[in-house]
Amino acid sequence: MHAHSNVSDGTEKPADVMASAARAHLDVVALTDHDSTDGWAEASAAAGRTGVALVPGMEVSCRTSEGISVHLLSYLHDPAHPGLLEEITKAKQARQTRAERMVTLLAEDYPLTWDDVIHHVAPGATLGRPHIADALVAAGVVEDRSEAFASILTSRSRYFIPHYAPHPAVAVELIRAAGGVPVFAHPVASSRGRIVGERTYRDMIDAGLAGLEIEHRDNPEEGRDFLRRLAADNGLLVTGSSDYHGTGKPNLLGENLTAPEVLARIEDLGTGTAVVRP
Repeated sequence: MHAHSNVSDGTEKPADVMASAARAHLDVVALTDHDSTDGWAEASAAAGRTGVALVPGMEVSCRTSEGISVHLLSYLHDPAHPGLLEEITKAKQARQTRAERMVTLLAEDYPLTWDDVIHHVAPGATLGRPHIADALVAAGVVEDRSEAFASILTSRSRYFIPHYAPHPAVAVELIRAAGGVPVFAHPVASSRGRIVGERTYRDMIDAGLAGLEIEHRDNPEEGRDFLRRLAADNGLLVTGSSDYHGTGKPNLLGENLTAPEVLARIEDLGTGTAVVRP
C-alpha cells in the first residue's frame, strides 16, 4: 500500500513497479508517488498484464507549524480535484526551488552540478533529495542513497533547506474533499527526523484522518504500540507497507502487508477513483 516509481523518487517505471509486485507474489499494490499521480495511467495499463490490482494513490508532503515533516498517503482520490491539485502543484514547485538551492550549497564542498542532478530525474518527475543523493553516488561521494541521507542530506545537515508544504490537517481535509482516504505514513519514524506530538494527531483525526501506516520498517516497535492504541481508541484503519523505491532503498515489496478487510474499507471510503483490477 506504499510504493514509488520514477515519477517521483523510485527507480522503476510505473509498469515495472507492477511487474515487481507480481514477482513478489502480491495481489494488489498502491502506487503512491510524491505529490504526483502521473504514473497512474501506465500502472493501470499494466494491471491486466501482471495480474496485480492497482490502488491509485499519492504521498502528499506536509509540514506542521513547528516545521516537522509529515507524509500523508492518499488513496482513491480524484486527481483533478482543484483544491488538492493546487496544493500539490505548489509543493512540487517548492521542491524544485529547494533542490536548486541545496545543490548550490553542496557544490561549494562537493563535485556536484545541477546538470548532474537532472540527469537522474525522469521527465516530469517530482524532484527531491533522492535525486541529489543519486548524483552524489554517481560522483563517488557516497556509496548509496542510504549513506547520503544518513550524512550529507539529513535534515540536520547544513545543506538542508525546507520547502513549502501544507499543514497535515489541511491536507487531510483536501484529500477527503477529493474523495480520497488519508493515511499517515510512517508516523513515528524518528530516524528520519523529528516526529509529531499528540496535538498534530488530534488535529489530523479531527480533520478526517482515516488510518495509520503502522507496519513499516522505519517505525520502532515501541512507537508501533503507541500507534496501535491510538488507532483502537479512534477507530482508525491500520495499514502495513514497504515504502518501495526499487533499488533506491533496501525496502522490499511485501515486507509488510495490509489486511484484505482494511483494503475493502478503503475502497468503501474512497469515492474519487477506483481500484484497477486485472
